[in-house]
Amino acid sequence: MEPGTHTGPSSGPPTPSSGSPTSSSDCPSSCFPAPGSAAPGSHTPGAPATGAPVSGVPAAGASTPGAPPPGASTLNASSPGAPPPSASIPSASGSVPAPGCVPASSHAHGASSHDSSTPSPQAHRAGATSWAAARALAERLGRTAPLAAHRLPLDKALGHALAESVVALTDLPSFDTSAMDGWVVAGPGPWAVREGEGLLAGRRSAGPLPDGQAMRIATGARLPADATAVIRSEHAHCDEARGLLHATREVVPGQDVRPRGQECRSGDELLPMGTVVTPPVLGLAAAAGYDALIAVPRPRVDVLVLGDELLMAGLPREGMIRDALGPMLAPWLRALGAEVCEPRRLGDDAGALRQALLSSDADLVLTTGGTAAGPVDHVHPVLAEIGADLLVDGVSVRPGHPMLLARLPEGRPCLVGLPGNPLAAVSGLLTLAEPLLRGIAGRADQDPYRAPVREEVRGHPRDTRLIPVVHRDDSVVPLHYDGPAMLRGIAAADGLAVVPPGGVRSGTEVEILDLPWASASPWTEGCFT
Repeated sequence: MEPGTHTGPSSGPPTPSSGSPTSSSDCPSSCFPAPGSAAPGSHTPGAPATGAPVSGVPAAGASTPGAPPPGASTLNASSPGAPPPSASIPSASGSVPAPGCVPASSHAHGASSHDSSTPSPQAHRAGATSWAAARALAERLGRTAPLAAHRLPLDKALGHALAESVVALTDLPSFDTSAMDGWVVAGPGPWAVREGEGLLAGRRSAGPLPDGQAMRIATGARLPADATAVIRSEHAHCDEARGLLHATREVVPGQDVRPRGQECRSGDELLPMGTVVTPPVLGLAAAAGYDALIAVPRPRVDVLVLGDELLMAGLPREGMIRDALGPMLAPWLRALGAEVCEPRRLGDDAGALRQALLSSDADLVLTTGGTAAGPVDHVHPVLAEIGADLLVDGVSVRPGHPMLLARLPEGRPCLVGLPGNPLAAVSGLLTLAEPLLRGIAGRADQDPYRAPVREEVRGHPRDTRLIPVVHRDDSVVPLHYDGPAMLRGIAAADGLAVVPPGGVRSGTEVEILDLPWASASPWTEGCFT
């Protein structure tokens, strides 16, 4: 791992959003794998068989039209921009070199940084994938190997994605009910009051209600046949001496009645396939008569934290820094709908990394750090050694350029390699891991939305920038502390703005990536904006 990566919040001066778009700690380097394989032994009808080629993703060992011959560099030029939805997205590279070979974009442990086989930053840039193409490829890869659907009881379905649409099994409501406590009446008034406790929710109807009569009724109770309306208790006066009910307001037929089928009719689609099961979804399903739902399991993710310089507790000291990513990534992934085991801290140990990758039974492996070309950056060499298929090797985005996506061999999970710098890792998480997990989990596509920025934002001359923002009224405000090693800005943000190369002027609409939690609090005003 490169010195200085995977750091906590910087102690340096504030970095405004309009500051320098590049950073020495976010220099061009290599990046790696991402997953989307089906659960072992399972296959979803209609989905490609495990190992089938992905549209835009070359099968392991297959050649790609226009790709260099075996033995040549495997980095291809990236797409110049976002492809149309129907277009195939080329991978940023072909297969990783055979075991024992060091990828052209990486160093073996202990190799000199001036090794003649190492490409210059310009050579690496030629292999970087555009930001939009990388996200599209990751989601497409996930959708080619969806997890097998299961029938889940309602109390186990929270957070899963629907594998089938939810169709109403009955009319809702299934009979005419009272919307208020009061009196149910038939015909014009005044009405003779029928004696008794009245009509209660959950009880059978007492038979037809003749014209000119009234009965007490509770909210949710079934209306008797031939009823005209419900009069709220506060809008009626009962003359007990004469046994008559008078309305204090005009009575309109059907008032305060929930008619049968008001919400839906039997057979109506209530929720489409891909909907994430939330508490209200559970309530609707139960109301519609469901005891269980057909849903896709949450993808399982292994998080591997790399780096000998990381401390698990206490203050940074003697060249050691706190691990900022281990505590952050697991809950973030859970918020994205994944099941995450406790992060494993492997240090800078190539053998431990190799064993962890080959033994993982997760749907996705996420690594932090080690994706560049330093003397202890082992991700590329280990992926090459085990014969992984490198799909994205660097993305044209800042921060987070040295992120990568790979498919591990022999039906093993995909791998997303995140840079070690914290905000760069967040960029990799939202660029590759989030769309990949959405595809694996069968979640519905997200419609991108745009919002105007309140001030000018400087951009990188060639790459997309992701900057923390906070929503204010109908626009977004860029936040300071947006360097690749900083978390202060993203901790105060409720979204990331996608800034195109060259930057944007104040008032320009940009795409916004929402963060999976509540919007930021008012304390973000002031030094952050």
